[in-house]
Amino acid sequence: MKNENLKYRLMILPVFALLTLFMYIPVVRSIGIAFQHYTMFDLSKVKYCGLENFSKIIFDPDFNFFQILLNTALWIFVSLFFQFTLGFCLALLLKKPFKGRGIYSGLVFYAWALSGFAIGLVWAWMFNGQFGLANDLLLRAGIIGLPIGFLSDPNFALISVIIANVWYGIPFFAIMLLAALQSVPTELYEAASIDGAGPVAKLFRVTIPTIMPTIVSTTLLRTLWIMNFPDIIYAMTNGGPANSTNILATQMINKIYKNYDYGQGSALGVIIIALLMIYAVIYLKIASRKETSV
Repeated sequence: MKNENLKYRLMILPVFALLTLFMYIPVVRSIGIAFQHYTMFDLSKVKYCGLENFSKIIFDPDFNFFQILLNTALWIFVSLFFQFTLGFCLALLLKKPFKGRGIYSGLVFYAWALSGFAIGLVWAWMFNGQFGLANDLLLRAGIIGLPIGFLSDPNFALISVIIANVWYGIPFFAIMLLAALQSVPTELYEAASIDGAGPVAKLFRVTIPTIMPTIVSTTLLRTLWIMNFPDIIYAMTNGGPANSTNILATQMINKIYKNYDYGQGSALGVIIIALLMIYAVIYLKIASRKETSV
């Protein structure tokens, strides 16, 4: 047994070494930089500054930190709600066999394999205020009289990038939930039919409780990914106009690659990590209580 355990540990060691080198050490290093005055314009004055970076971020006169927090919350939860809802509906439709289902499934899931930045460029063209497809369709349908600047108007910009993100994330939930739906035993549906349960009752009494572990894990993972997914926003609006689409992830990148302030950029990274950890703990506790009650 000891030799067997040693063999498994040696097999895991290279993976752990790579994770340590490329993940754990950079994370620890970035946490240290978050408490330092560290800018590329003056590397000779790198020094410990306590919580100064965090206070500058929160009270930055050029960027409303609480507005960015609100944008981040809307970006995550509105995107997650519609991605999950539409992805679940798509998985239910694809569960039943029909002619050409394989081809249709491949076309639907293909979007998930594309680059987020490329998706953002496509949607930026669709929402273009002068020659975009969205304005053209709305004008032809008589819904609007004049073109709308979807990406230049603060009232429409965040909604526009969320629509693009929803479209991009639907295949993920469709793939994961379809796999979970196909693993639900048919005996459960047969027993429910004998008890007189209809389609709605089967959905809420059989399907959803059975695949609940998959729902919990996929929604949690997708929340973490959306939080750290600024690709679409950068491609479509670059955080504008007037910071209306700026989220914590885009602001972190701006601090590092535009202002060359690694101290404040790392501080934003620490804030993101802390928020995600708090969310994950609370979410898993609530989910475990629901599973226990069921």
